[in-house]
Amino acid sequence: MNADLHAYVLLLLVGFLPNEVWRMLGLVFVRGIDEESAFFVWARAVATAVLAAVIAKILLFPPGLLAAVPMIVRVGAIAAGFAAFLLVRRSVFAGVAAGEVVLTFGAWLHAQ
Repeated sequence: MNADLHAYVLLLLVGFLPNEVWRMLGLVFVRGIDEESAFFVWARAVATAVLAAVIAKILLFPPGLLAAVPMIVRVGAIAAGFAAFLLVRRSVFAGVAAGEVVLTFGAWLHAQ
């Protein structure tokens, strides 16, 4: 087996398959659980708070090349993403896509 194929097989065996087993077991065991129970409402709130903290940290202390993008562009990308999220019936995909487009376009304009 050549080195490139070996790396992909290793990635599949060590990275993908163990994760997939736990995901499938999770699907089997959560049948019948009420999504609106107090525990799941709390878990969703904690996950949202952690995500907001990560976004704030990246906004205020940008890593790597993102540090070269002006703060106004980063804030505008977050605002555009949030607006798209609300406008497209709370679609996470729409919010992320809009934020990425604004960030990429703003960084490109700044580099010009």
